[in-house]
Amino acid sequence: MNDAPAPRRTPVWQAIAASLRAEISEGRRAPGDKLPTEAQLAARFGVNRHTVRHALAHLVEAGLVRTRRGSGAFVAARPTDYPIGRRVRFHENLLAAGRHPEKQVLSLDRRAAASDEARVLEVAEGAPVCAYHGLSLADGQPIALFESVFPLDRLPGIDAVLGDISSVTRALAEVGVTDYTRASTRLTAVAADATQALHLHLREGDPLLRATGVNVDAARRPVEFGRTFFAGDRVTLTLES
Repeated sequence: MNDAPAPRRTPVWQAIAASLRAEISEGRRAPGDKLPTEAQLAARFGVNRHTVRHALAHLVEAGLVRTRRGSGAFVAARPTDYPIGRRVRFHENLLAAGRHPEKQVLSLDRRAAASDEARVLEVAEGAPVCAYHGLSLADGQPIALFESVFPLDRLPGIDAVLGDISSVTRALAEVGVTDYTRASTRLTAVAADATQALHLHLREGDPLLRATGVNVDAARRPVEFGRTFFAGDRVTLTLES
């Protein structure tokens, strides 16, 4: 007798939503495009209209689709192009993509550096750091959650500056770092946890792309260790040399 558990199956409505999300993310359906009717989608995927309606409701909740009574469903958003290279600047990247950038500060506090943070920032474990948590938005839609960690012994007063200025570039300039570049970037696919999903208006388990990076000043000293969680279907990351 085989007691092995049955393989987990993805709900059909989730598979339909993922297929439509991919078409939007890859540019096959542009902002403003009308999606096929529920009847057409039901025939395409071999399901009933209730299942299609469930998939569309998920895309509406994610901000990718909007519905209009009597008219149907339309593509509401296009993925934001976000280049990652030696110079990563949030506001500049979004303005270049034709989007309006915003940041919301979620928390700003002093704490001791964890071992991994201390290693990449080249400070002693337990050294004081400033941890800046925030939400990045494009045209009012949340696209990423971020945490930036700054060494306070190297950048005294940056926590106070960030309390008044949400821009990392401007805050670094205020404490003497007039220019900085990205020394390394690591990209990893992860699933959204409950808190991340709440902030990004997603469902728990939806795909995120985690970018972990280190920024250095002109003398190659680390000034920022950052982790950013991008909503996978709202951002197209491009790597620049």
